Amino acid sequence: MKGFLARGVGALLLGVGGFWLGRVVEAEETDPIELALSLALLIPGAILGAGIIPIIFSRPLERMQRRLRHLSIFQIGLGGLGLTAGLIVSVLLVPVLSRLPDPADWIAPLVTAVVAGGVGIVLMAGRAGEIAALFGGRFSPATNGGGGGESWSNGQRFLVDTSAIIDGRIADISEAGFIQGSLVLPRFVLDELRHIADSADALRRNRGRRGLDILNRLQKESPVPIEITDNDFEEIVEVDSKLVKMASDLSCPIITNDFNLNRVAELEGVRVLNINQLANAVKTVVLPGEEMAIRVIQEGKEAGQGVGFLDDGTMVVVEGGKRYLNDEIEIVVTRVLQTVAGRMIFAQPKGNG
Repeated sequence: MKGFLARGVGALLLGVGGFWLGRVVEAEETDPIELALSLALLIPGAILGAGIIPIIFSRPLERMQRRLRHLSIFQIGLGGLGLTAGLIVSVLLVPVLSRLPDPADWIAPLVTAVVAGGVGIVLMAGRAGEIAALFGGRFSPATNGGGGGESWSNGQRFLVDTSAIIDGRIADISEAGFIQGSLVLPRFVLDELRHIADSADALRRNRGRRGLDILNRLQKESPVPIEITDNDFEEIVEVDSKLVKMASDLSCPIITNDFNLNRVAELEGVRVLNINQLANAVKTVVLPGEEMAIRVIQEGKEAGQGVGFLDDGTMVVVEGGKRYLNDEIEIVVTRVLQTVAGRMIFAQPKGNG
């Protein structure tokens, strides 16, 4: 509809322009010749207008509209202040620039106003984070993703990756109150999640559906608001690269479990919050000699061993614990081993010396 309207306006403008040009060119001729030439210029003018105007104005305006949609009120206000400051500077330079020889006497002030206004907008909007810090963090420089509410918040925005959603632990972290701010979900991440949920492969399909269930849980139960943003980077194909670019533009971290995305983001100077690293950091710390209770649920690799798990998933190998299979027993920690896969605890039943 917008493209049709733009073509119609373009055809009208250049068509009328062609008609007017024909009347000017043949102003000294008789009326029939003047009218014929005017009509002859009207038709190609209308055709050119229908084809050129959308290319020149429609697409740039659509890009501008997409970017403005993702700017917060705070950023827009700062941009307006920057524009005002730039125009004031250009006005102060007019007396000097107007002394230049013609035509520079009127071109120079115009160019100066455009450049100064643009520089003012870029400087003020680009420093939104630092300016917000001066107000004690009362205003958030992050964009409003369109998921509800203005971008005036005490917290920060966090971009969410597909892997973090499918993992599911982000819902527990959010409900526990460890995320102070809001989660930003780009539309292209949501589309990727839906594509996975519609996959022909059963495993991928189950993972995608689990991710959609987690999103539904976040929206209904989590105290952390979710903002879905339509902001996209059409020139970038890979979702990970789009996430890194968006995080860089918005100056916000990415929550992910993807190792490759983690490395790329670090190279680009983007902060990454890895849920796996968080899980390892909050695992129970035990020392040799400590006592605890554990349920032995399976046999170990070595003869007589039993295996149990702590609440955080840490594996506990109980020497001589096979005979206590499916029982909860008191154990004494003998040693703790840090492996590539995680932390392992070795213990023995209490009272075995």
